[in-house]
Amino acid sequence: MASTSGGSILRRLGRAGVLAAVMALAMTACSAAGPAEQGTTGAQQEERQSPATSQPPPEAPPKVDDGWPRWGFTHTGVSANNITPQFERDVAGRLSQTPMLQNQHIMGFGALNPEPYPGQYFWEDLDSRINLMRESGGVPVVTLCCAPDWMKGGPEGPTEESAWAEHLEDAPYPEHFDDFAKLAAAVATRYKDVKYFMVWNEFKGFWRDHSKPADYKGYTELYNKVYAAVKQARPDAKVGGPYLGFDSNKRGDSKLRGDWGVVNQNVLDAFNYWFENKKGADFVVVDGASPTDAHELLPDEFGALAKFGAVTKWLRDKVGDLPVWWSEWYFVPEDGTTWPENKRLAVQAASMIEFARSGAATALYWNPQTKDRDCRPCLWDARTGAETGTGRLLANFVKWFPAGAELDQVTSSDSKVRVLAVPQQLLLVNTADSDVTTTVDGKEYALKAYEIKWTGR
Repeated sequence: MASTSGGSILRRLGRAGVLAAVMALAMTACSAAGPAEQGTTGAQQEERQSPATSQPPPEAPPKVDDGWPRWGFTHTGVSANNITPQFERDVAGRLSQTPMLQNQHIMGFGALNPEPYPGQYFWEDLDSRINLMRESGGVPVVTLCCAPDWMKGGPEGPTEESAWAEHLEDAPYPEHFDDFAKLAAAVATRYKDVKYFMVWNEFKGFWRDHSKPADYKGYTELYNKVYAAVKQARPDAKVGGPYLGFDSNKRGDSKLRGDWGVVNQNVLDAFNYWFENKKGADFVVVDGASPTDAHELLPDEFGALAKFGAVTKWLRDKVGDLPVWWSEWYFVPEDGTTWPENKRLAVQAASMIEFARSGAATALYWNPQTKDRDCRPCLWDARTGAETGTGRLLANFVKWFPAGAELDQVTSSDSKVRVLAVPQQLLLVNTADSDVTTTVDGKEYALKAYEIKWTGR
């Protein structure tokens, strides 16, 4: 699912300086919503009087480190360190108010080739991104992908323009698995404050035709070499895989299915092989989208989100105490579909409710940041650095629903309103394109079309 960054973009990235001091952390309070408006239409009265909508009880909180924030994002081709030093300081200061997970790849997605010649490292881009994480108080995560050109049949030296577009996602050749593992160990050694490492990305180069089985043996061999090398260099490091995309289709033979579709059996075969043959793992990493591979939303855009909960439950039943991470997650079809912003945010909020209720330990938002154009799905405004609606939504989930949060069992009298609650806070999401009145916790709430409401309890 992750889109790659072409060479022309990467070569234009700026070099932000390192700040002298780390921004202080300060937690911001959410404003409580006011009482529900009086007076409803006849349709709203009928909705309000409908029986409470039952939801499956939330899964027990996953086993994670104390204070784990659960939510975060991945830096992509452009981030705050690629504009100006002042812009970086502004964004870092805002992010520091609600510290969260921040992930960066070692090559591509905003970073140039880290080892253009065997044993000769280029750390400038990774240094810049890691420093941004430090400045903003983030919990740093590194994705050990992708591989320098000489490890996958290309020449030595800085990556050329055409190679970014054509070969970034190529897997290293088996004879270079050890070289990639050495690079991974060098990364872990350089960034000792980075504790969490994900191995590779979506089986890139190991699974070109998803209608056929993936090269899961090749990936697992690479994973095991990387795992061993990182653990030898940094015994305190935590390593996870297989960072496998859980594709789904309208039909299929897999037993992992629902109204949202059927997970590709090739995905389950690849995951099972890795899980049974891995040398070790501190957490499990997957990603996926609620639309099918054919861009279908089954039975609709909100119903399709049940896939996230179903896959998480399947994984947790299989892996036991290992935390389940979603390294990427998508909910808008990649066929040019666009939605009004209130609807897009409502679908995003409802998807995050699925992760929270099913007990996912981590969900990283793929931040499609831009330099100089409007981008509503981005976490900050490309021109001013101000927080966007997407950024506020993510920050609120970080604050109120960390991985260890004990969720309360709450119901909505109207099935169109999805709810999530902890003792201090209630979240309501209207999934309807119309005003709705519902009763939750014995209180009545009026919500506009696709409204997201945060309120104290």
